[in-house]
Amino acid sequence: MMEEKAYFAHETAVIDEGACVGAGTKVWHFSHLMPGCQVGPGCNIGQNVVISPEVILGRNVKVQNNVSLYTGVICEDDVFLGPSCVFTNVINPRSAFVRRDQYRATRIGKGATIGANATLVCGHDIGAYAFVGAGTVVVDEVPPHALVVGNPARQIGWVSRAGHRLEFNEKGLALCPETGETYCLQDGRVYQVE
Repeated sequence: MMEEKAYFAHETAVIDEGACVGAGTKVWHFSHLMPGCQVGPGCNIGQNVVISPEVILGRNVKVQNNVSLYTGVICEDDVFLGPSCVFTNVINPRSAFVRRDQYRATRIGKGATIGANATLVCGHDIGAYAFVGAGTVVVDEVPPHALVVGNPARQIGWVSRAGHRLEFNEKGLALCPETGETYCLQDGRVYQVE
């Protein structure tokens, strides 16, 4: 009798032995999970996604179609990776030079969003709840709650945990229009007020 899996995988998906896939995760058409990757519970892996060895995805990570996650990428819980966003893991790749010992990590913080067709140059962290706009090219750190757009990425504002742009008053306070949560802007950082 065949053991029932705690996750769903479309018949065209390839999940290599040694890939760790959490309960309730869905892996869709033509996606490939390689040995040694860790995909947390409740994730959704879209079509034509590659997850390389040692990639770590937390709980409830949404990976949209046509995304390749290379060794060195770590996504915390509740991260959203938009369609065709691009990750790198070597700063100066060359076909004729093997640089597997030069991989640079990219960490995506809890609740952050990476927009469609954005490119993240390796070695930079994206802070919790940050929002990287569609088509943005990230070449530096992105602070928590920051809204960045353009090539190269430039910060144009701040967003709430729910992804709404925050408008701060003269006291440095803002309300999320969806959740009613209060945020404080202090010393160039945004904090949720408990």
